[in-house]
Amino acid sequence: MLSFLLIILVSIFFMGLVIRTKSLASGRKGPGILQPMKDIVRLWKKGSVYSTTTSIIFRIAPTVYFSSIIMAILMIPHGNQPGIISFGGDFVLFAYILALGKFLMIISALDTGSSFEGMGASREALFSMLVEPAFFIIMGSLALFTGHTSFYDMFSVLNYGSYISYLIGALSTFVLILIAMIENSRMPVDDPKTHLELTMIHEVMILDNSGFDLGVILYCTPLKFAMYGALIANFFIGSLPLQISLPLFFAIQIVFAVTVGILESFMARFRMSHNPQFIFILTSVSLLIFFGVLLVLGKFI
Repeated sequence: MLSFLLIILVSIFFMGLVIRTKSLASGRKGPGILQPMKDIVRLWKKGSVYSTTTSIIFRIAPTVYFSSIIMAILMIPHGNQPGIISFGGDFVLFAYILALGKFLMIISALDTGSSFEGMGASREALFSMLVEPAFFIIMGSLALFTGHTSFYDMFSVLNYGSYISYLIGALSTFVLILIAMIENSRMPVDDPKTHLELTMIHEVMILDNSGFDLGVILYCTPLKFAMYGALIANFFIGSLPLQISLPLFFAIQIVFAVTVGILESFMARFRMSHNPQFIFILTSVSLLIFFGVLLVLGKFI
């Protein structure tokens, strides 16, 4: 329960920190930290407009998408405080409950009958499929390293006893940051500020959404960032007491938000044809983590 409340709290100011970092990097003051959340609340107060070509799928997809993220967040622990949902192999359900929400958003984009939205849905499905092996290799490596298969057990007993294990933690953090960027369709695979349909991915998928539904979809982005930030924080929290783990959690989330802002400020978006190659590199780095775990455990002959 503690982790869930912390993630919800962080999601309120996460995108504000990202935008403020990007503004400062470009020499501007930028909006207030709470401005993105105010925009979302304003959308929640408006009604949604539905095209006559859409079906019930288009209407329920934003709610299912949001609910899938909330359920995934319930599985994330905070150090030695377990998540509300915790069992052996819960990281598999975590990945596929997120995939369920993404699937509903993809077919809702197809449901509109728009060729542009179908194009964006195809790209998002491809990138999500390509990034999946990297996540599972990391989680499988941690399960092998700790001897446990649930988020809570893995992170609560995780400890670093050698230089190789520190490298494993650093590489895992690096890969999770980029997975978060890809899953939220941010730089360098997508530019959320672009307005050219031919080069858009996530933004072109939600062109027909409006009002409350659009607000729910937009709020899912800071939620997912805060969720991945909580996973990263667990690499460093371990079994620390709350008086240390809580400030450390917020510090890591702030550093994560600033890192996202810096990456989006100084990185250009890749060509669309180069994105699959970039995502495959994450899988290669994940394999390095796996081999590092084998080396620490003395599994190499």
